[in-house]
Amino acid sequence: MSYDNQNVFAKILRGEIPTNKIYEDSYVIAFPDIHPKAATHVLVVPKNAYVDFNDLMENASAEEIKGIFAAVKKVAAQLDVIDAGYRLVMNVGVGAGQEVPHLHVHILSNKESA
Repeated sequence: MSYDNQNVFAKILRGEIPTNKIYEDSYVIAFPDIHPKAATHVLVVPKNAYVDFNDLMENASAEEIKGIFAAVKKVAAQLDVIDAGYRLVMNVGVGAGQEVPHLHVHILSNKESA
């Protein structure tokens, strides 16, 4: 899978497709998944163009990697799911179910978010 700058997340990042942003910093934006699989299902999308986790680990700086994962924790805290429990999912490749060629982290919890 190669990066396609016309993917839905790239278009959201450029403001071409509106979304209900619930969090944003210099590394990521976060918004609800349009096809939720749990009571709380939010996507955390890095602003830089990484196809998947492997691409991130091979090409991002340590500072950026830390910033992305720190943002994931901030979003989980904002959603008030830390005590209830949550799952993080990153599909890597078509064989694992990755549909959009832009790295994204799913935060899922059976608790309704705050």
